[in-house]
Amino acid sequence: MKTYSKYLFGALSIVAIALSAGSFIKAYATPASVAIAGQPVDLTYAAEKSLPAVVHIKYVQNSKVQTVEVPSSPFDDFFGDFFGFGQGNGGKRKQQIQTPKKQATGSGVIISSDGYIVTNNHVVNGADELTVTLNDNREFSARIIGTDPSTDLALIKVNGKDLPTLPIGDSDKLKVGEWVIAVGNPYGLNNTVTAGIVSAKARSLYAQQNGVESFIQTDAAINPGNSGGALVNTKGELVGINAMLYSQTGSFTGYGFAIPTTIMNKVVSDLKEYGTVQRAYLGITGGDLLNQINALKDSGKDADFGTNEGVYVSKVDPDGAGAEAGLEEGDVIISIDGKKIGKMAELQEHMANKRPGDKLSVTYIHKKKKVTKTVTLKNAQGTTKVVKTADLDVLGGSFAPVNKDTKEQLGINYGLEVIKVTDGPLKKKGIEKGFIILQANDTPIKAINDLQETVKKASTSKDPVLYIKGIWPTGKRDYFAIEVN
Repeated sequence: MKTYSKYLFGALSIVAIALSAGSFIKAYATPASVAIAGQPVDLTYAAEKSLPAVVHIKYVQNSKVQTVEVPSSPFDDFFGDFFGFGQGNGGKRKQQIQTPKKQATGSGVIISSDGYIVTNNHVVNGADELTVTLNDNREFSARIIGTDPSTDLALIKVNGKDLPTLPIGDSDKLKVGEWVIAVGNPYGLNNTVTAGIVSAKARSLYAQQNGVESFIQTDAAINPGNSGGALVNTKGELVGINAMLYSQTGSFTGYGFAIPTTIMNKVVSDLKEYGTVQRAYLGITGGDLLNQINALKDSGKDADFGTNEGVYVSKVDPDGAGAEAGLEEGDVIISIDGKKIGKMAELQEHMANKRPGDKLSVTYIHKKKKVTKTVTLKNAQGTTKVVKTADLDVLGGSFAPVNKDTKEQLGINYGLEVIKVTDGPLKKKGIEKGFIILQANDTPIKAINDLQETVKKASTSKDPVLYIKGIWPTGKRDYFAIEVN
């Protein structure tokens, strides 16, 4: 299990402990006991409903041989310079190392009876093997269908039939103070249930750069190994994916955070249908207005925006939807599609449910006057088209790792050799059989999977181009730019 940590609010640190949740099929649980003022809340129905659908995930990353650069020793520098073959002056040399085998555990939630499971991206990222164990001890091997680092969600699949699932509730309907349970496998203690209340909604923790964050805050105990587990209401409905905790020690000390199902539903649907998340952008950079007001007050400047709640716009992409709506630096977004927006987390949660081509009504304050505009949202590439993850086939070629003799002859340590070229971008750019790809978009290409992942990332980026650097069998170095959209 991957762990994030980030200090926030003084001594507190955020430790991500990926969790999971989900279900593609909307179902309705049998009515559970409803909380009545002054009466205890019965959570046994929610626990009984949840436990069969929450699974244990074992992650294995096998030992590998990697070539790394290490500093040359003083003797390497001296004798290398003396005999004319070293780099000298603190140069570096190549060295092969054996990485240790890595194992970790997390949780997941079965979202369809035929074996689709939602978990966190960091539970499965980099895994060579994934083993899923059900509450009844049945074991399955799993494969990754798709991942979304921005929300820390992943979709995996096992070959099973008639598997137990957890119905999905509407996290928008959650109220602060409402009872919830967290279900998962903390510290290897399988099938664990903890209880608490919803402490807050729409929290931003800034745990990862460019992340989509609008967390449900809860005091239900969440610990390492809960990654991928479910946050469930008293009706036995999934309402969140347990994802992070506040801690000074790495263990639960009071608050946990869950990804709401409003975000999860869209991510899971896109991963299943397209293989990548269809993300729409407003084309603005900003943050909570309150933070901007406090910063201005601290510097003795005017902090009157005509409102105290909203999203302060600090930058506008001239080609984005925000610019089309007339947004400018210094404006404050107060409503989206008629829904009040009080902070950045609420805007992110609303935008996470949009796709390129969707219409969006934006209400904002411009020079203390209210303005409402309707715009069409775009993808990262500035169009309204569906973005699909490209495969290696898009290049029009076949590849194989460079053999030992070729490495020695050309003085290289890795690379992928083009062994066949068909009609496609490679042929159009003049890349022929025998060319060896060393780098693509500044990523060392040591295996076919390296090139596959780089092509995928490029195909969904703002600049869908693959910049290839390589070497010909003659030793001549060359580079090419190939469009992959």
